[in-house]
Amino acid sequence: MSCRVVVGAQWGDEGKGKIIDILAADADIIVRYQGGNNAGHTVVIGEDEFILHLIPSGILHKGKTCIIGNGVVLDPAALLEEIEMLRKKGIKVDGNLLISEAAHIIFPYHKVMDKRRGAKIGTTGRGIGPCYVDKMARCGIRAIDLVNKDSLKKKLQANLEGSAEFDIEKIYEQYLGYGKKIQKYLANVPIVLGKAISKKKRILFEGAQGTLLDIDHGTYPYVTSSNATAGGALTGTGVGPTMIDKVIGVVKAYTTRVGEGPFPTQFKDDLMEKIRRKGKEFGATTGRPRRCGWFDAVIVRHSVIVNGLSEIAVTKLDVLDEMEKIKISTSYKYKGKTYRDFPADIDVLANCEPVYEEHDGWMQDTTAVKKYKDLPKNAKAYLKRLSELLDVKIGIVSVGSKRKQTFKLKSYI
Repeated sequence: MSCRVVVGAQWGDEGKGKIIDILAADADIIVRYQGGNNAGHTVVIGEDEFILHLIPSGILHKGKTCIIGNGVVLDPAALLEEIEMLRKKGIKVDGNLLISEAAHIIFPYHKVMDKRRGAKIGTTGRGIGPCYVDKMARCGIRAIDLVNKDSLKKKLQANLEGSAEFDIEKIYEQYLGYGKKIQKYLANVPIVLGKAISKKKRILFEGAQGTLLDIDHGTYPYVTSSNATAGGALTGTGVGPTMIDKVIGVVKAYTTRVGEGPFPTQFKDDLMEKIRRKGKEFGATTGRPRRCGWFDAVIVRHSVIVNGLSEIAVTKLDVLDEMEKIKISTSYKYKGKTYRDFPADIDVLANCEPVYEEHDGWMQDTTAVKKYKDLPKNAKAYLKRLSELLDVKIGIVSVGSKRKQTFKLKSYI
């Protein structure tokens, strides 16, 4: 396969960073296609933990080209901080990182707007939403503008006209400085990727957040501001749909969610705390505790459809090792009606009663398992049932945070 897309198939935090890191070993180019530094991908290599917010996690592999696509909104200060962090840890960044000239730039006024408006839906307050708003309003400022003095000044003046809250000259000089530092990374990404595809290079497209946070297909309005689904890989990089060979969805063996919004399978407080502690369920970007719940097959079936998933990777199976009984939600009930498919009505999601089937747990430590055949019988039965309910194959299973605690299945479940 030459072009593969990796997406989150729940509400984000599914472990995409780790799966992308594993798959990046077999790729030539890794491309981030949407979101901003509101996302965090965590990769553990030996005793070192890397948390990446903008740069694709493929940067941790030698000899790979990493690209930030036009669908990403970029905070230059956060980017430069991330580059410096990688350099200090001995990771090469110069010559193997490219940034789309067309990526939109986050400014201080975006962050102020976000903190004023985003609190109700639990945004990170990092300016991502307002930056996308400017993009759609056709008054956004792109990476290429940071290296064009006249264009940058003209657009800043237009955006901040009549505002006494911000010092235009100070922002102008600050962002010209950023432009000088990132200029060497800027590239015409569609051309770069087009040439790579013609040369049969192996390309991995990396999404942020998850399908249920997609602006079009998620639990609106409790969503992010971009297309976190596989379609975002096309619009966010300039690659055509006929070029994509495979779409891999990443799911946790249970479900988590950060911020506000409906969550039908959410645990009661005592079980929530147990799973949160065992699964280390705290946001990589904000540190916020994640809400935890049983696996919701309704939302993941929705992800299978809207992404056209070829297969799934199941992460954090080990977190369920001490559960005597494990539940899977197969449908919802609301006002006497059964919903087997994901409903667009937010009131249904917020007030429905999940319908569960219960499975026996395996009550064994799986963290040292290196092959599917060595998993406990009930763990294999659980995975097989997930595959049946979702009507999609399972190709990868993860039983811990480290690279070696991941195995690809020789034959699909």
